[in-house]
Amino acid sequence: MNDTFGARLRARLDARGPLCVGLDPSPALLHAWGLDDSPAGLERFSRTVVDEVGDVAAVVKPQSAFFERWGSRGIAVLERTIADLREAGTLVLLDVKRGDIGSTMAAYAEAYLDRGGPLAADAVTLSPYLGFGSLEGAITSAMVNDAGVFVLARTSNPEAATLQRHVAGQVIAAAAAANAGHTPFGPVGLVMGATLPALDDSLDDLNGPILAPGLGVQGATPADVARVFASVRHALVPSVSRAVLADPKELRSRTLDYRDECAARLGAKVAAQK
Repeated sequence: MNDTFGARLRARLDARGPLCVGLDPSPALLHAWGLDDSPAGLERFSRTVVDEVGDVAAVVKPQSAFFERWGSRGIAVLERTIADLREAGTLVLLDVKRGDIGSTMAAYAEAYLDRGGPLAADAVTLSPYLGFGSLEGAITSAMVNDAGVFVLARTSNPEAATLQRHVAGQVIAAAAAANAGHTPFGPVGLVMGATLPALDDSLDDLNGPILAPGLGVQGATPADVARVFASVRHALVPSVSRAVLADPKELRSRTLDYRDECAARLGAKVAAQK
């Protein structure tokens, strides 16, 4: 059985439709849910997200910072959340945006990508701004462990536009080189915002997945995803967070609405339950 990250992601997208749900237990959202800003509130929030969307979202993306702020107690919640998401059958993309060199990058890779580790995820986000070569240890670890990485290329925050416009082409080319020859696609994905006015760089040779954040509160719609990425032929994973997390009573229904509209706009089929 092909158990590579690419194969697992393709299978989840085919079965559940194209959507990643961000799991962002910020203090503001904890309070909006009527929860204490505490490790107990953090665990209740995370458990609810798993229960409501773990069986219908192809990917769930916990934001590590909101767990790390509570030290060992928060990390313990993150470990349980990752385990719970895996049990629910969704892929776990841990949003850590790590980027370092040498032994430090190797240590990050061991923490987040080595199979069997308490924080091991299906994929992580990485920052290439110490040079794409600095990510080699993580990419190698991902390949060895049948995991994936998503490298920041053109993100959805407006502050990054000028800087990333000048380097995105190099990041895309390096990712394409790392993915060459892999099927159904390689383990090196890109983060490309759904809020982009247009896709300035060709992704024809990427042979890897694209995470497209920015749905909802940041202003992008499923129609924008389809417009910006009209030429993309590989795995596209639109991502939404606050727009579905705002109300726990509507979490599942909003997730299904975004999932189904993204699927319709992208011409994908959804086999997941309602």
